[in-house]
Amino acid sequence: MDHAHAHQEHHEHADHHDGDHGDHGRVSWAMAAKATLHCLTGCAIGEVLGMIIGTALGWGNLATMILAIVLAFLFGYALTLRGILGAGVDLRTAVRVALAADTLSIAVMELIDNGVIALWPGAMDAHLSDPLFWIVLGIALAAAFVITTPVNKWMIGRGKGHAVVHAYHH
Repeated sequence: MDHAHAHQEHHEHADHHDGDHGDHGRVSWAMAAKATLHCLTGCAIGEVLGMIIGTALGWGNLATMILAIVLAFLFGYALTLRGILGAGVDLRTAVRVALAADTLSIAVMELIDNGVIALWPGAMDAHLSDPLFWIVLGIALAAAFVITTPVNKWMIGRGKGHAVVHAYHH
């Protein structure tokens, strides 16, 4: 399925389910929250895994944070790819769709998430066994969700982000 066909199919689908998604101008907060939660899941997996690996290897804060960010992007993209490939889309198209759908969302999420962790007193030096690590991580991910949801709503409303992915699921 080419991008133009998927985009047209999305428009047709949107016309049939006006109350759920509406046209590009009327996107429900539920749809935006679902897209954000999808990104958050991949980001959280990557973040925690990066922190565990960096800590286990005795890396410094900067190297550990870079690894966590890289893994957050990889897991975020991987979750989207899994859904698109499951819809029977070829790998090249699936990768292009995942990059288009998730890059801004993951970038905003990582900026907020890592910004909270970096600015929270003592959070960067907290170990995995320290409750402060998990409390700040939870707060950082919650803040990232709250701030990224309107970004995703705006993108979906313009036919970008997860609106592109949505076209491949139907």
